[in-house]
Amino acid sequence: MPREAEQILTLVVIDDHSVVTGGIASWCATADPPIKLAGSYSSPSEFLGDSSVSPSRLDVVVLDLQFNQEAPDLSAVAELCRRGFRVVIYSSHCDSDLVLDCLDIGAAVYLSKSEQPDQFLAAVRAASSNQAHVTATMAQAMAQDQRLVRPSLSPREREVLLAWFQTESKALVAQRLHITTGTVGTHLERIRTKYAAVGRAAPTKAALVARAIQDRLVNPADL
Repeated sequence: MPREAEQILTLVVIDDHSVVTGGIASWCATADPPIKLAGSYSSPSEFLGDSSVSPSRLDVVVLDLQFNQEAPDLSAVAELCRRGFRVVIYSSHCDSDLVLDCLDIGAAVYLSKSEQPDQFLAAVRAASSNQAHVTATMAQAMAQDQRLVRPSLSPREREVLLAWFQTESKALVAQRLHITTGTVGTHLERIRTKYAAVGRAAPTKAALVARAIQDRLVNPADL
């Protein structure tokens, strides 16, 4: 039966520590509803070299950033995002610049390995459905960012932005605000253009959430 018919969230883990993979497998098996762990890989190159995996067959890729004791390498994050995978970073590194760099590249969520299993499962579910989600690690990084050049958004743009963060689609935003879906899209593109113009591109929903929280346009409690 196809994955869509089963309606089971499916993920893989890329981490070279078996204890991490084992822990995630246990959390997924006992989740309600259960989450399917479709595979585990000891390195990004092993995963990227597997021709059997594709974004259409996986909901989420859980990725560590450090392998073989080397420094965190963001090239794997960039390549996975480029290929269309939804990436959840699960790392022991909590440096604010690193967290924000991963979100800028396109990661959906960034989690510290010190966060609890229920927080991990919530992040994975949010990433799988492209919902806005802010972990404690992300919130801390956003609060500490001092490199900000803030664009000027209109009150209507802020209203559209918050509604989009709180819903799953532009169509739902349109219904809530009594505007057309096309108008919603125009507002969002204008917002992205404004951020790109000040050197803070936000190509994904997660990156735009980070920008909005950094600029105090939205409160994490509102998401």
